[in-house]
Amino acid sequence: MRDIKFRAYDYDNKRIEYDVQDVYDDIISSSFQNILYDDRFVVEQYTGIKDMNGVEVYEGDIIKFHVVMLSPDDKVGYVTYYPEYGYSIMISSGSLLRQEYWASSDKHTIEVIGNIHEDEEILQ
Repeated sequence: MRDIKFRAYDYDNKRIEYDVQDVYDDIISSSFQNILYDDRFVVEQYTGIKDMNGVEVYEGDIIKFHVVMLSPDDKVGYVTYYPEYGYSIMISSGSLLRQEYWASSDKHTIEVIGNIHEDEEILQ
């Protein structure tokens, strides 16, 4: 069973708050409702996957996708969630790597190199 964890990016204070799942557990509290529906915060869920360095991968993380074979260069994209595909990596070229490919193959590795809130220039 995977851990259910959340983090929230606070646009006003320009920082990521981890361990906000305690607030999630108390979903009926007005403070959590404010976080969910306030443009100040973006709540992101842990994918249950760790990168090659043991870093937990969350929605919104920028990933460097290292392909072991047949690729001249690494690809960079960000983690997003699609109900029909699960957690996916949106590559800056516009292509989409579905979770079943990048989360379960031994032919590549992934590395968290930033997040879309603080390091968007990496995607350029």
